[in-house]
Amino acid sequence: MTIRIDKKIVDYQVKEKTDPKAGEVEKKGGLADVIRMHEKLERPEGMECLEGATYKIRTPLDDHAMYVTINDIVLNPGTEHEQRRPFEIFINSKNMDHFQWIVALTRVMSAVFRKGGDVTFLCEELQAVFDPKGGYFKPGGRFVPSIVADIGMVVEHHLKRIGLLEPDELSEQQQLMLQQKRAEVEAREQQTTDKKTLSEVGSATTLKNPVESESSYPASATLCHKCHTKAMVLMDGCHTCLACGYSKCS
Repeated sequence: MTIRIDKKIVDYQVKEKTDPKAGEVEKKGGLADVIRMHEKLERPEGMECLEGATYKIRTPLDDHAMYVTINDIVLNPGTEHEQRRPFEIFINSKNMDHFQWIVALTRVMSAVFRKGGDVTFLCEELQAVFDPKGGYFKPGGRFVPSIVADIGMVVEHHLKRIGLLEPDELSEQQQLMLQQKRAEVEAREQQTTDKKTLSEVGSATTLKNPVESESSYPASATLCHKCHTKAMVLMDGCHTCLACGYSKCS
């Protein structure tokens, strides 16, 4: 854009160039410079390292587990503007069947992390991927629609750990109510089991789903459509989830 200068130039100033290794810099009223995440932000060199965490994903679809490593970078360390942001992600497994799409997925996700801004949308997008062959239940009764969705759950858990997402915690009153409902359902099922014969109990044990045996919720619980956990029970004529507290009557 061309600007016409009608007055005489009496002074000039050279604008400082932003260091690409330091990311974008903001100045607020003479306070200390605040470094923001930027796509040109480079990985620390030398003896500096990135802090991170490794998560293990084991699915019933494969004999080998997957290990998801997410490394973070700390911006503005030691100041009131200190912030921890995800910087890169790696996935490793002995199974080479998924190697191609895993490499592509991790590179794209790492690029999104370095781009800056709100990266929490990745969790929702990944968990919305469904496997046409069907999903699986994890220990505890939670349904996972695909391996990609399982990776999205790991990313969501990591972002909650570093403070980019708020944890979904129930209040003490809600936890107490769910504990009472669980105790009532378990007591009712125990009375029903005691009335059965030994042969019926043996056959029920043989046909029991191994996923249900690892669940901490009653065997009669059904799948909750909100948290995808097999924890929905019928109490007082109303279906209530013992995991997230969702109720169809509220």
